[in-house]
Amino acid sequence: MKKVIRQSVRITKFATKKDNPGKWVLVDAEGKVLGRLASEIAKIIRGKHTPLYTPNADMGDNVIVINAEKVKLTGKRPELKTYLTHSRYPGGQKVRTFKELIEKYPERVIELAVKRMLPKTRLGDKIFHKLKVYRGSEHPHIAQKPVKINI
Repeated sequence: MKKVIRQSVRITKFATKKDNPGKWVLVDAEGKVLGRLASEIAKIIRGKHTPLYTPNADMGDNVIVINAEKVKLTGKRPELKTYLTHSRYPGGQKVRTFKELIEKYPERVIELAVKRMLPKTRLGDKIFHKLKVYRGSEHPHIAQKPVKINI
């Protein structure tokens, strides 16, 4: 009698856009440290918190951040942290401090911190558009019924 060898079938599941329901999440930035907040937001936008995480697919959720002006830095960072931009023209370098930027454009502080934690690819650019940052406690995405999470 011949022995029958059974082979188990192993299937690797690659998640696609159809597998992602795309939930909406609300985060309150009041009193939170900027870097720690941004890393958690980047993880949610990228989809690393789900079991279906696939590096080459957009599996993350949409994130709404409110009270962007109330985010904080620790130690001497508010005085020392600078944001550098360049227009690519001679003498086109602009340096702004954290205090200047948080007074004039508090949304950009969180957006820059999260964007720099995402991959520098086309997928990273696409994922970044899932982040919505607002200055006050009001936002226009009430129809999406966001779930508030505590970070």
